[in-house]
Amino acid sequence: MNKRVPSSLPPEPHTHGRRVHAPLDEAALERAAGFLRAAGEHGRLRLLVRLMEGEMCVSELAEESGDEMSLVSQRLRTLRAERLVSRRREGKHIFYKLRDRHVAALVKTTVEHALEEGASDDNDESEEV
Repeated sequence: MNKRVPSSLPPEPHTHGRRVHAPLDEAALERAAGFLRAAGEHGRLRLLVRLMEGEMCVSELAEESGDEMSLVSQRLRTLRAERLVSRRREGKHIFYKLRDRHVAALVKTTVEHALEEGASDDNDESEEV
């Protein structure tokens, strides 16, 4: 008699066949909320999108956006405080870039979702997560 041993146990009934991730602690959830709050403001998100193309100095970002340099600097300080961007100084100039691949993925996914056809529709049918 040849018995087959299942390669994995069946999912728990409440998971509906999905893998459940370990719960985050409150501090991690608050940090994640901070990332989203910082990235959620239009002007800061525009800077993040621009920095996906590469490192830029504050004056270039201000000129490109049409905003005052002080406003761009303030937005970048907020993004840096939430560890979404990093900076380096070269002479009088400060250059900013996205902090890491996680930030780039967050921005890319956000923009892709906004560009999806019908993203603003009230259609509850969507891809499975």
